[in-house]
Amino acid sequence: MTYGAHDTSAALMIDGQVIAACEQERFDLIKHSRSFPKEAITECMKIGHVSWDEVNEISVGFEYIDKIRKVYLEPALIDEARIEFLITDIERIKTFYNMEEIIRHETDFNGTIKFFRHHKAHLASAYYPSGFNEALLVSFDGMGEIETGMIGRGVDGQIEVLHDNVLYPHSLGLLYSAITFFLGWQINCDEGIIMGLAPWGDYNARIPDYDKSYLEVFEDIVIITGKYEYEINLDWIAYHQKRDTWVSDRFKNIFGQKREKNDPLMGHHRNIAAALQKRLEDVVLAQLNEARKEYGLSKLCIAGGVGLNCSLNGKIVDSGLFDEVFVQPAAGDAGIAYGSILLSESQRLGNGLRPSKDHNFYLGSRYENDEIESVLIECGYSYDAPKNLAAVTAKSLADGLIIGWFQGASEFGPRALGNRSILCRPYPEIQRDHINSRVKFREEFRPFAPAVLSEYTEEFFQIKQESPHMLIACEVKPDKKQIIPAVVHVDDSCRVQTVKESNNREFYKLLKEFHKITNCPVLLNTSFNVKGQPIVNTPKQAVDCFLSTNIDVLVIGKYILKK
Repeated sequence: MTYGAHDTSAALMIDGQVIAACEQERFDLIKHSRSFPKEAITECMKIGHVSWDEVNEISVGFEYIDKIRKVYLEPALIDEARIEFLITDIERIKTFYNMEEIIRHETDFNGTIKFFRHHKAHLASAYYPSGFNEALLVSFDGMGEIETGMIGRGVDGQIEVLHDNVLYPHSLGLLYSAITFFLGWQINCDEGIIMGLAPWGDYNARIPDYDKSYLEVFEDIVIITGKYEYEINLDWIAYHQKRDTWVSDRFKNIFGQKREKNDPLMGHHRNIAAALQKRLEDVVLAQLNEARKEYGLSKLCIAGGVGLNCSLNGKIVDSGLFDEVFVQPAAGDAGIAYGSILLSESQRLGNGLRPSKDHNFYLGSRYENDEIESVLIECGYSYDAPKNLAAVTAKSLADGLIIGWFQGASEFGPRALGNRSILCRPYPEIQRDHINSRVKFREEFRPFAPAVLSEYTEEFFQIKQESPHMLIACEVKPDKKQIIPAVVHVDDSCRVQTVKESNNREFYKLLKEFHKITNCPVLLNTSFNVKGQPIVNTPKQAVDCFLSTNIDVLVIGKYILKK
């Protein structure tokens, strides 16, 4: 399980297989929830048909006492500002200190509870489902216990930690959060918006009334100090001392005051985002280049919150450093529930657990058609149940309608991979603006992802491998941009999802039917939610979202609702 940070979650393993994984936000409806994952645990046990007397162990991806000792009580970090910070964080410290007691109280579980290192759980979450027997493993995020990243090696099912000596407050993840906050968005929530904003900016532009470019300043903020080390220049950043600003007075003197939520978005803000993204890519690629040369591993597994940065992942794939890259779909902290349970199983087997591609990440809530129909009857909305569901839906898509698509088990992780999706045709370009403004109610500059039949990937996209989890950015081929303009970002990139029948049969069938009608094997795919809310998890939530937005058609189980 994940608890004590954002994105709390639970996973369930039975007989060596992870058969359920759920995020708490889908139940308490608080995006990136920090609440104890009680409902997520209950749902996992419901999916697995198990009771507490059948549970042998709880595994947690955090060594909490170590965090208190190293972060909150580290003498080198104690100063006047730090003491003020500790006072404001006292409730979180109490949670860490009483973690085992909290877990037992919330679950009535009296068996074994194991705690694993945060970043090692991240590494495990990516290594074991990758199917790579030998691979380089990396995790970067805000922070774990005190480490803000980890590089490891996976060989024959065993994980060896190679480097974990970049320590708080030096953190690529927290830097990204600090700039997210400065630009007017929410930390641990809206970092993806900054990634989407970055291509609109120019990191080589000169800063007004200053003798450096935006990128040159960020090169001063993030300083590479060794092959696998970097430092955050704390003259610029202040998240280690106070959370009301996250950046220092020096930063504000150069870049101006923090942008507030409803302030105009200026070119200056876009340039900051561009420089941040570029520096992130440069620092991570420098470390990966060194690791590739030193350890000779040709495959890479990525986890940690920074691993959700699909632009960075795309640069890694394009670099050619690795033959194949696997990114954990729940790369953020939700994924450590998945990773910690795999570490526990590996420990139980005496390091006998082996990587396997026999994993799927449709691990959440699922509903039978009779359950769905009961909700529809209660809602009092008329519906149909056509025999040729995929063909009927594809025709609606081809006609330009926007579809809410609710099928099977919900996805584990932040990406909608064809079971909890809003879908439409990827043309004309105005489709993107329509969904941003009238369906998702979000910023107009934000891009949408294409879902493509796997066999047509190379025809449309410049990508060297499969991307089933929508976590690798690539360029759209020049001759295809006018065919699918609604999923092409300002820099000609997209966050592609490649769809195989073996991964998602119903979604694949829909794409095939759409291709038959339009000769286009691509759909625009975005998560089934509106801005600020988690992805819909239940039939009732799907119906409510359908009725409160400009979605034209809801396809839920075997049923179709139309406005």
